[in-house]
Amino acid sequence: MPDPTDDTRRSARLDEMIGLLALEQIEHNLFRGRHPAGRTHRLYGGQIMAQALMAGIRTVAPERRPHSLHGYFLRPGDPRVPALIDVERIRDGQSFSTRRIVVIQNGNAIFNMDASFQVEEPGLSHQDTMPALTPPPIAKVPQALRDDVFTAWRVEHKALLNEVPHVPRQHVWVRASGALADDPALHACLLVYESDNALLSTGRLPHRGAYQRERLQMASLDHAMWFHQPALSAWRADGWLLYALDSPSTASARSYNRGQFFTAEGRLIASTMQEGLMRSH
Repeated sequence: MPDPTDDTRRSARLDEMIGLLALEQIEHNLFRGRHPAGRTHRLYGGQIMAQALMAGIRTVAPERRPHSLHGYFLRPGDPRVPALIDVERIRDGQSFSTRRIVVIQNGNAIFNMDASFQVEEPGLSHQDTMPALTPPPIAKVPQALRDDVFTAWRVEHKALLNEVPHVPRQHVWVRASGALADDPALHACLLVYESDNALLSTGRLPHRGAYQRERLQMASLDHAMWFHQPALSAWRADGWLLYALDSPSTASARSYNRGQFFTAEGRLIASTMQEGLMRSH
């Protein structure tokens, strides 16, 4: 039986995801990405984004870290078909590199991303204040939550047990489900993977009880992310991070959602924005 206090043992799903980020390089700028075994529904957007970013990282110098990405989900991903990931080397400047990345299945683009990379440098600094919350004791986190790629502890879980309207705001403590190697690319890509989780659902919180789940069509349309602090020197994906989420607007069958990642010590390390389809039938 797993030790409830052991927070270093990696879950099988995290091991699988790490393997999926080990892309096969076919040509100079062309990679092949595979998908989780046994998946039958559409691919999870976070997986596709993480693999696309990893392909971009593989084409830049190691001292150039990702600082921003902007992607569009164009078609549902098919879990039965490996994805081709084509990287276009748009620009390599003295401090910044830009890559355009297209993920292709069956001859069609399913996702495209522009990503920018920067050599780490000092500068002026300020940040938002983290909400006054603390991570859960790992021994109190149910094993079922720790078997996923990320362990996710929703602060508002009890308040959301009843299907009643809720303010469009939630807080989720997340950490990779096991210890990770000291590879900044791996930590960045895994954080991109997790950043797609809970964002879109924040926009439906005020409408709980006003729709039937089986009649609500939801899908991510676009996704943007900014890394404010570098992995390893400022944060780790296998340490607790608070994902603070809100949704300023839902209208015209679209939901606009935002998120901020803080370390347990209160350091703002990344921000996200996403618009998603929220269509009721």
